[in-house]
Amino acid sequence: MFHIKSNSDYEQQYQASITNPEKFWNEIASNFFWFKRPEKIMDCDLSKAQIRWFEDGKTNLAYNCLDRHLTQHSDKVAIIWEGDDPNGQKITYRELHEQTCQFANFLISRGIKKGDRICIYMPMIPQGIIAMLACARIGAIHSVVFAGFSAKALAGRMQDCGAKMLITSDLLFRGEKKIELFEIAKEAIAECESVKEIVVYKRKQETEGERQCLIWQDEVGKFPTTHEAEICDAEDPLFILYTSGSTGKPKGILHTIGGYMVYAGYSFQNVFQYRQNEIFFCSADIGWITGHTYLAYGPLLNAATILMFEGIPTHPTPARFWQIIEKHRVNIFYTAPTAIRALMQKGDEFVKGHDLSSLRILGTVGEPINHEAWQWYFEKIGNKKCPIADTWWQTETGGIMISSLAGIVDSKPAHAGVPLPGIVPILLDDSGKEIVEAGKVGNLCFTQPWPAMARDIWNDHKKFLTYFAKHESRGTKHEARGTKHDHYIAGDGAFKSEDGFYRIIGRTDDVIKVSGHRLGTAEIENAINSHEAVSESAVVGVPHQIKGEGIYAFVILKKILKQVQDDRDICHPELVSGSTKFEIVELIKKEIGPIAKPEKIYIVPDLPKTRSGKIMRRILKKIITGDKDLGDVSTLVNPDVVEQLKKIL
Repeated sequence: MFHIKSNSDYEQQYQASITNPEKFWNEIASNFFWFKRPEKIMDCDLSKAQIRWFEDGKTNLAYNCLDRHLTQHSDKVAIIWEGDDPNGQKITYRELHEQTCQFANFLISRGIKKGDRICIYMPMIPQGIIAMLACARIGAIHSVVFAGFSAKALAGRMQDCGAKMLITSDLLFRGEKKIELFEIAKEAIAECESVKEIVVYKRKQETEGERQCLIWQDEVGKFPTTHEAEICDAEDPLFILYTSGSTGKPKGILHTIGGYMVYAGYSFQNVFQYRQNEIFFCSADIGWITGHTYLAYGPLLNAATILMFEGIPTHPTPARFWQIIEKHRVNIFYTAPTAIRALMQKGDEFVKGHDLSSLRILGTVGEPINHEAWQWYFEKIGNKKCPIADTWWQTETGGIMISSLAGIVDSKPAHAGVPLPGIVPILLDDSGKEIVEAGKVGNLCFTQPWPAMARDIWNDHKKFLTYFAKHESRGTKHEARGTKHDHYIAGDGAFKSEDGFYRIIGRTDDVIKVSGHRLGTAEIENAINSHEAVSESAVVGVPHQIKGEGIYAFVILKKILKQVQDDRDICHPELVSGSTKFEIVELIKKEIGPIAKPEKIYIVPDLPKTRSGKIMRRILKKIITGDKDLGDVSTLVNPDVVEQLKKIL
């Protein structure tokens, strides 16, 4: 049952997963190693946001990723690392197991124990995955922070989870840039009393400030390459991954071991239809959920060979991805629509001359893919023969929820696809009523729990409760009309086509997706508002040809600069000192990171607000995009500002 082999097989498994989810997931879980097999499969109450899977089972994720493969796959390559170094690196399952055991023994020697939080702030190098696996092996909770975040953003995440140790590197290479990660890390830990030690993987001869840290190469090699994996409860915490939300504070999404392991392994196998000895290239960073589930854990659970890439797709040439695919004979390629659009714009000449015939499956992740990019990807990269898995999921869901199963369920351009077994989507209107009409947009929700769903928000269960609500259904083939449902709210809008394919249209809350990175408007606004000259600000996401969404900021200054021009007494963006905008951008980069840099900053006299003081970002977005239907603005406390903004923008 673990491997879906045909469309009829999918239909059969899907029906089984809804009719008797406990039996279905128990059978899927039997494909993994358990120190003690679970008897209590599912105990979930969505109304209370209480989710437990396999809770009396005992297992270890790192053991399932490594130890159980050693009999048959010891000499198989687990990780191919590709960076600017032309030699690259290959690590077999035996070597990955030994290095993980060594690092686990090192962590124990430093007093790290089960339940301790370890922050990982690493480049895209194998040591990042080794650190993750070592934490999982001893039962420590890892929190990986994207290495593009600033010192302040890193510090905030470490403070929130109470990290005991920080694992980082001295250097990160991104295109032509060399980023001094250790310098950023030192600045961050100065604000974190909980962090007792910092471990640095050296990539250059001398690292300034070495006395303040432990050098990976000097310490880890002292320890044995064997280690007995910790016996963990299925509901023990595995990792905390911070994601932006509708408030200024990032949310620490908590995932636990057993359910995440089962769903990560099952979904990887079936979405990508992985075959043994194939090479899987996922371009995601380990600092995001895709890097966790489909660069590291999902593939390793299936004894796959993963290709890990440090760099950017346009350096030293826009042919970089295609060179890598040709060089390593990659079979499955999983990347973001942002990268596809950027490379498409560079021109077909960078694709020509590269042998991409090894490709069998293509995938996209991070945001909805537009029709033009989908078509280019299918025709130019897949040579019209590779099915595309356009995957929809979230940090909170832990794994892919909606997708075509590559080559099993048909792909449809710009449509995510169908729900995986065990996943029951529903579309609701703003009043909570179920939408059954094809093509009508609603709020995407899910009525049945699944093993990989988040268990909580670290230190904020009250916030976690906001993901769940009730609705009353009109009745489906699985239920009677009027059945009461608890459901998970995804925060995305979607519609379903006549043939049952879901299309995701974007966020319905105050979250912006920039190049697949999820950023909260409140977090960016907080950074802008900390500037001494700023009175108030509003940030919106606007469709961007390359990035998916671009950030546009509207800023009110405390001392408004005025200029009479064409009888308009307004604040015009071009009349504001360039240094103010520069300072705001630098502040955003410092507080959050370069990924949050706005496309444009408009200095405005006022913002459209309701009488209760709520900023109407929807109106700002429509003005920027040229949408003439702004709705009823008479309810605004300041309706005249709309015309003023139109003239400015």
